Amino acid sequence: MSKEYLEEDCTIVIVDDEPMITQSISNFLLLESEYNVETFNDPDEALEFLKENTADLIITDYLMPEMNGIDFLIEAMKIQPHTIRILLTGYADKENAIKAINEVGLFQYIEKPWDNDALKLVIRNGLDKRMLLKRLQDKIRDFESARSNLEDVQNEILKAFI
Repeated sequence: MSKEYLEEDCTIVIVDDEPMITQSISNFLLLESEYNVETFNDPDEALEFLKENTADLIITDYLMPEMNGIDFLIEAMKIQPHTIRILLTGYADKENAIKAINEVGLFQYIEKPWDNDALKLVIRNGLDKRMLLKRLQDKIRDFESARSNLEDVQNEILKAFI
């Protein structure tokens, strides 16, 4: 698979109320990749971070005491609607994770305990999707700019003949 992005340009935000989980995923990603990894054990702190910084991908736990993962992702979507969203869930929460696919545009849910290689693949696929969306948005902006320029030229030609 060819890379459409540089790993060091991608930021991943990990949110889980259990420091052991955030540290485990963070350490794995820091060893296996060059992603910028930001970890939070408080969803409100993560939301504050998202207001000031761009994240390409968010991994959050479903069950957290302050705010569940779906509610967190809803708030994160309001701040950064194009960020890829992944939900960590225990087996008992699987039904809620499936509901979240539609509710928050979830890219994927991952059951605990996760397999590191599978997690790495899901992250890579999510970031590939994110970069493709960025390229599409850039092309749309280019197209709209070109269309606007053509309309200006058309108006100038019409003025010349009127």
